[in-house]
Formats: sequence, structure tokens, C-alpha cells
Amino acid sequence: MAEENIKTLKDVKIGESVIVKALKGTGPIKRRIMDMGITKGTEVFVRKVAPLGDPIEVTVRGYELSLRKADAEMVQVV
Repeated sequence: MAEENIKTLKDVKIGESVIVKALKGTGPIKRRIMDMGITKGTEVFVRKVAPLGDPIEVTVRGYELSLRKADAEMVQVV
């Protein structure tokens, strides 16, 4: 699969739900994302995006979470 065909959480539109396919980050960054409840197979709903585009507010595992775009880019979704 070509790199440009991979969809990340950053690319998801407001009001869409997606399933986490993989996490690209390594070490402490990946661990922090996983500690927030974003793991493979988890459903994530994009609630809103801040006026300047950063951060992104999502609902995951029943709670609201704000993610920086840099972190959202590490989450591959389907």
C-alpha cells in the first residue's frame, strides 16, 4: 500500500467515526497515545476541530479528548 493512501486521524472530517488500524509513533509518544485510550481496534468519533485547526476534539471510549494534529497524524485509521 502506498504511503499517500494511508488515512490518519488528522484527515478525518468532523462528525465521522473511524476505527484505529495502527499507531506510527515510537517510544514515549506511542505510549502516551495508548495511555489516552487510543489503541488498535478502538472506535474514534471526531467531534470538532479548533478554529485554527489545532487541536482536534474526539470521543474515544466514552470520553472527550483533545489531540494535537501532530499526535493525530500518528494514528492510522480505516
